[in-house]
Amino acid sequence: MTDYKPVRKAVFPVAGLGTRFLPATKSIPKEMLTILDKPVIQYAVDEARNAGIEHFVFVTGRNKAVIEDHFDIQVELQQTLEERGKQEALDILSAALPAPGQTSFTRQQAPLGLGHAVWCAREIVGDEPFALLLPDMVMQDEPGCLTSMTRLYKNTGGNIISTEEIAWEETQNYGIVERGEDVNGGFEVKGMVEKPPKGTAPSNLYINGRYILQPEIFDLLGSQKAGAGGEIQLTDAMLKLSASQPFYGFTFRGRTFDCGSKEGFIRANVAYAMSNPEFAGSLRSELLELINSAPAK
Repeated sequence: MTDYKPVRKAVFPVAGLGTRFLPATKSIPKEMLTILDKPVIQYAVDEARNAGIEHFVFVTGRNKAVIEDHFDIQVELQQTLEERGKQEALDILSAALPAPGQTSFTRQQAPLGLGHAVWCAREIVGDEPFALLLPDMVMQDEPGCLTSMTRLYKNTGGNIISTEEIAWEETQNYGIVERGEDVNGGFEVKGMVEKPPKGTAPSNLYINGRYILQPEIFDLLGSQKAGAGGEIQLTDAMLKLSASQPFYGFTFRGRTFDCGSKEGFIRANVAYAMSNPEFAGSLRSELLELINSAPAK
C-alpha cells in the first residue's frame, strides 16, 4: 500500500437559496431543515467526522449565519440545561459540536455554481486533497459513504467520485461516469458526461454528491469559463483534471435521499424514523393507515 497525503479537510457548499422549499426557507436555510431531530447539514458533517475529517469548511451565502451558530456553543441554552440537570440533552449537543478551530466559514458572494463554491474554499484547503460533500444528498449506510471512499483512496490515491446505480431511463438527468477496470474495491473512471442525451449514457452510474479531490482542481476552477446555465461547473474541471490525474469510482450501496427536493426530504424523514426503534412501531401503523385511506389515482 502506498502512502498518500491524508484527507483531513472537507468542504460543504451551503450557499444555495433553497427556493424549492419556500416559504419555509425564507428565514431558515434549507440546510437547517430537520430530518427527525437533526438538521440536514448535521448528517453530512457527522458522515465526514466518522470518516476521520479534522477540519470542516463551509462555503456560505447571505442569511446563512444560523449554520455557523449551529456549530458553536449557545451559552444561555447550555447554562439552562446544566441548571435543570438535562445531562442527556447536553451530551447530544456536545456530540454534534466540532472542537475549537475545526470549522471555517467563507462566503460565496455570487451564485456562480458548484465549481465556483468549491473554488471559494481554496485558501482554507490549501495544497492538500480534500473531501467535498453536497449536504442536500443525505446518505444512509454503515459505514458511511465517505468512510468507504477514504478506504479506497488509501489504496489508490488520485481523485475519488462516489456513484450510485440509477434506472437507465433517468440517466439524462444526472452526471454519469464511464466505468473502467475494477481496482481495489472501486473502478477506474474512463470518462464523465453531464446529463447525456437519452440513450447515449455510457453507464447507469450517476455522481451522487461525494468526492475526494486533489488541490490542482482549484487552478482549473479559477481559470474556467462559465458552462451550462452560466455557472462554473465542477464536472468540467474534473474532466480537465482527468487528463493528468487518475479518477476512481466508488459504488455506494446504501440509500441516498435528495433533500433538495420535497419528495426526497419526506422520504428521508420516513426512512430515518423507521430505522429508529422509538418511532418505528407506531409510525408503521400510521403509514399503513394513510396508505390504505389514500384516494386511488
